[in-house]
Amino acid sequence: MDAGFVLRTLARRKVLHPGAPGRVVRQLNALRRWGFGLYGEMRSAAARDPGRQAIVDEHRAVTYGELDLRVRRLANGLRVELGVRPGDRVGLLCENSATMIESMMAIVALGAQAVLVNTGLGNAQVEAVAHDQGLQLLLHDETFLGMLAAVPPGLPRQSTERLEELIGRAPADELAPPEQPGSIVVLTSGTTGAPKGARRRNPSGLGPLATVVSRIPLNAGERMFVAAPLFHTWGLAALQLCLALRGTVVLNRRFAPAAALASVNAQGCTSLFAVPVMLQRILEAPDAGRAPSLKVVAVSGSALTGPLATRFMDAFGDVLYNLYGSTEASWASIAIPAELRAAPGTAGRPPHGTRVAILSSAGAPQPTGAVGRIFVGNDMLFEGYTNGTGREYHGDLIGTGDLGHLDADGLLFVDGREDDMVISGGENVYPASVEDVIAELPQVREVAVAGVPDPEFGQRLAAWIALHPGEAVDADAVREYVRHRLARFSVPRDVYFVPALPRNATGKIVRRQLFPS
Repeated sequence: MDAGFVLRTLARRKVLHPGAPGRVVRQLNALRRWGFGLYGEMRSAAARDPGRQAIVDEHRAVTYGELDLRVRRLANGLRVELGVRPGDRVGLLCENSATMIESMMAIVALGAQAVLVNTGLGNAQVEAVAHDQGLQLLLHDETFLGMLAAVPPGLPRQSTERLEELIGRAPADELAPPEQPGSIVVLTSGTTGAPKGARRRNPSGLGPLATVVSRIPLNAGERMFVAAPLFHTWGLAALQLCLALRGTVVLNRRFAPAAALASVNAQGCTSLFAVPVMLQRILEAPDAGRAPSLKVVAVSGSALTGPLATRFMDAFGDVLYNLYGSTEASWASIAIPAELRAAPGTAGRPPHGTRVAILSSAGAPQPTGAVGRIFVGNDMLFEGYTNGTGREYHGDLIGTGDLGHLDADGLLFVDGREDDMVISGGENVYPASVEDVIAELPQVREVAVAGVPDPEFGQRLAAWIALHPGEAVDADAVREYVRHRLARFSVPRDVYFVPALPRNATGKIVRRQLFPS
């Protein structure tokens, strides 16, 4: 990556501001010794700003200096008392909390792998994760004890509530960097099958930080409320960004609109990291209020519709940023507020050092406006799945599994998943474009569109719609609205009204649950 770009960007974001010489030397030594991963970034921040708040949750606040000490104690306790060794896989089944972050850091500091388990999984899926990922230990919040009924009894487990005792009696001895750095394993969403473990790459320098903050204006010392689950790629990315900025992570265990904005206001947070469905819940909550301190609201993890983006900015100001990426590709593009105003529904532009290509099924570049397969290249592509498989590559670009197109201004639009495309009467139909049109209806709270079998056309479109409370619209009105805005073959033949759409813990629609079993 261009060193000049990195230096200019980080200087603009105040990351390179001068500090006390002794602390700066200790900071650089920490990065040299531990690298730019989760633990190394924390040690770097602790060396530079030990008195700065690192984490604030609903139960406690911890400074970087205190966090450094607690993580060393916890790592020593995990090694001596629970037998964690380099290369081991340790599952974490936790809600957002300081304890979860301390556990992640302690595991990677030992050269082990922290496997972040989705708290929305069913008992059988947790059992499958424990087996497929080869867990040697499971750390879990007490509230999830019921999810462990199907987990093999021979798997050692420890409740996170008991880790305080372990920290209290473990020594604070300095840790030695492992031969192989520890890492984080994030599970794929599992919306189209069993969750897979994706090995996240540790940054090799400050380039990834500069890339993201060149489009999302986050500054050193940022106070960041992370509403997205930390077990999700977006929540984890927010944590990594905040550590690299020597900022403060503010957490609530569970997301509730009013409580989230109350924490933002009480802690003076200048940024909020969320998934799109959380913005919808904030707008719908009569007691949520507003958050004047917010300068950045960054979302990712699922599709941000144009109508939702516009409504949120009308209420909160032009502070909304939309990052499109995936567990495997990290980021692909980022949309800034001006772009979301000019082209609602856009995924934005590739940031510095990122390439996006729209390719045909044969691998040929698609012309402007033509829909094709999205491929991405950057410095943070994942290292493969833990089962030894990977994703399709075209040269050094990885396939996201999505379809999209670029407009004449170079803005990226995501038209849906490759496996969601519907072929009806020989015509290709992209459900996302139909969803965007239906979402424009003021009565519609949320909508999902998918293909269903049809004896004449092969497939036809069906729409599942949840309305706002007290609102009414009939199926014919929906079809007529779409007919006047899209091609004839994009009109859903079947329209179902449902109380709510099935979503997983990160807000993605679980489409297989739309269909009757």
